[in-house]
Amino acid sequence: MGPSIKRNLSLTILDQEKVEQIHEASLYLMENVGMKIGGTRALKLLQDNGAETTSDGLTRIPRGLVEKALKSVPKELLLYTRDGELSMKIDQDNPVYFGTHADQLEIVDPLSGSVRKFLRKDTAMMCKIADFLPNIHFVLSVGMSADVRPEVQSQITFLETVTNFSKTINFSTNDIESLKDIIEIAAIVAGGLQRLQEKPFISYLCDPIPPLAHPQESTEKLYISAENRIPVVYMPYCMMGGTSPMSFAATLAQCNADMLIGLVITQLVCEGAPFIYGSMPSVFDMRTTIGSYGAPEFHLLVAASSDLAGYYGIPFFGTAGCTDAKVLDEQAVTETTMELFSAMLSKAHIVHDVGIMDHCNSVSPELVVLADEIIEGLKHYTQGVEVNGEELALDVIKEAGPGGHYLTNIHTLRNFRKVWYPDLFSRNMQNSNESQVKGRVKDKIINIMDNHQVPQLDRVILMELKKWYAKFE
Repeated sequence: MGPSIKRNLSLTILDQEKVEQIHEASLYLMENVGMKIGGTRALKLLQDNGAETTSDGLTRIPRGLVEKALKSVPKELLLYTRDGELSMKIDQDNPVYFGTHADQLEIVDPLSGSVRKFLRKDTAMMCKIADFLPNIHFVLSVGMSADVRPEVQSQITFLETVTNFSKTINFSTNDIESLKDIIEIAAIVAGGLQRLQEKPFISYLCDPIPPLAHPQESTEKLYISAENRIPVVYMPYCMMGGTSPMSFAATLAQCNADMLIGLVITQLVCEGAPFIYGSMPSVFDMRTTIGSYGAPEFHLLVAASSDLAGYYGIPFFGTAGCTDAKVLDEQAVTETTMELFSAMLSKAHIVHDVGIMDHCNSVSPELVVLADEIIEGLKHYTQGVEVNGEELALDVIKEAGPGGHYLTNIHTLRNFRKVWYPDLFSRNMQNSNESQVKGRVKDKIINIMDNHQVPQLDRVILMELKKWYAKFE
């Protein structure tokens, strides 16, 4: 298994009382306000289990369905690599794993620095960089390449990703049929659907449409994921003042209610189906009309949502390492660092969007490399302080004595590597008058592209994937 990040420090935004108040508010919304539920299969399933649909088309969900779903949903999640090796273990030890995108609408070209449309060929680059970086544990395959027909973007991007990336893949799709196709493709790579279910190297990301609307596309995707036992993230993206109230508590309650609908549906389809709590409560910027990815309120509320997931005891899908900035500048680094720090201190487990810029319009390979360095440093912060006889080292202090030093002490030799020595950042005795970091980031990307070899898939599997390529091309 790859190196996980364990945290001995924690940040609590919502204490027990606040969590319970928000939980009760969510249940009130589900029982009394109701939800717009689309999709014949999901709606019938809810109705057969006690939900009532009113004459105005709103479906009210009894709290008993939520309580039952919370009992059956797995509290531990195991995700694997493409080759069946354990890569991500979500359990009570509270590890955290970070991921970036395999594709996006635009890319900040790492060599020219210019922003351009994301092309199919860029997926291989993004995957290779992510495959190399030790603190990037997964990629998100979205389906957005400008030079691929929209109706097959999801499938082509997944094929490119699974061919060029050996770790875990999170993916989303443009429609229901492409979800079915990708499950079939992943099953080929895993050696059959049963083996994919036993050792899932994929997880799926889908969304409702806040406030309180779950169209057929969303519920059917949940249904298909659950019946195939594919881990699924259900993630409402609520913008305060736009698609949720201009209130922290109300936004959290609404997002939580929307997420709980996804949980209920998956557990009704298949009791014990793996499910991941997702939530993106941000602000609708009234000056610019964007949903901000860099707002401090966004990441405060993401951390608060992870407290709710912790209360339920289920894995949480967070967001960090992104920015509203267009290019890699002071704003980008400031927002990225703050978000990563917040995620590391929160109860988030699987954190996506590392390297995303311009409120989710583009991805920057340079920012991904830089974020990997920042995460490495934060690992040394969140390890906390252990206090015991060995760590207190009173005999070492006694040996050095008043006015002494520790440079030549064997204790220093044995322990100096425990502290962090950055790869990209400078601690030179005499620093240059100009920043060296950008040049080092570019050099690292060039080195990865020239020298890192992603393990190849088995020849038989590659032959099968070629048939899928042919089908879509």
